[in-house]
Amino acid sequence: MMRAAVVHSPGGPGVLKLEQRPVPKPDKGQVLIRVHAFGLNRSEMFTRQGHSPDVEFPRILGIEAAGVVAAAPGGEFSEGAVVATVMGGMGRKFDGGYAEYTLVPASQVKVVQADIGWEILGALPEMMQTAWGALFSSLRLEKGEKLLVRGGSSSIGLAAAAIARYHDAFVVSTSRSQSREQLLRDSGAQEMILESGSIAEEARKRYPDGFDKVLELVGATTLADSLKTVKKGGIVCAAGIAGGKWVLDEFTPNAVIPSGVYLTTYASSVEAFMETPLDEIARLVKSGAMHIPIKTFGLAEIVDAHRVMDDSTAEGKIVILID
Repeated sequence: MMRAAVVHSPGGPGVLKLEQRPVPKPDKGQVLIRVHAFGLNRSEMFTRQGHSPDVEFPRILGIEAAGVVAAAPGGEFSEGAVVATVMGGMGRKFDGGYAEYTLVPASQVKVVQADIGWEILGALPEMMQTAWGALFSSLRLEKGEKLLVRGGSSSIGLAAAAIARYHDAFVVSTSRSQSREQLLRDSGAQEMILESGSIAEEARKRYPDGFDKVLELVGATTLADSLKTVKKGGIVCAAGIAGGKWVLDEFTPNAVIPSGVYLTTYASSVEAFMETPLDEIARLVKSGAMHIPIKTFGLAEIVDAHRVMDDSTAEGKIVILID
């Protein structure tokens, strides 16, 4: 048997119930992972609240996990290998990482060679593949460019700032709270703009030429405003919904997107995760070359951890550690 955090019906953090469940049995092509850590993600909050389509309850949530291989009947991995996994239906189509064991397709499992602790490894998979992919696949960020991170105090915003600064971009991040300025600077931002929902005028005063690239993590509530901050030829990437709104009202492209400005998106995927240089990123975080704040909880504290996520008070990546 194994401990697992199970949701039987949608609701607030309290719907997460710690239960004893049978350990899944893997077939060929599957990997049973003994989970040692997993990060929390806002998409899991939306699933818990009942906003993820086609999710059937009861369900063990969790779109990522890090641990060791307990069994791989197809021989794809050695028992005891340190691995990470994300997406592919975890926590939605099938039970995910909020448990002592998780069973996933072998095609979405990645061996991690870097010698790092579970606290760091648990923080990285989904957060870093999103930040890395958005910056380099969608935004095509280059050295010396000015980058605006909208929603900079989110875990992905902090990770993106760290990555971009390490790659010699000039990083400006937003936050709704002035008290978080040092948090943003410690993670890589050189400047902060206080988030009001409408910052384009202030941004243009400070940077008249506009930003080369904008990573939009707040979402539909600020996207039109973000598009006004970009120089001609610049790119805005919508990659988050921290603002809690999924769609634009009465979207008229000619009115919202300035001429010569490009709008794109980034969506997490198994393929993107497998291409993310996780070992390289892990070594940089461990060495201190990139600073990622992490807040840890135990599996028995999963309800408290979700409350912190709901309230946006973590000021870093929330990681659940399992002994």
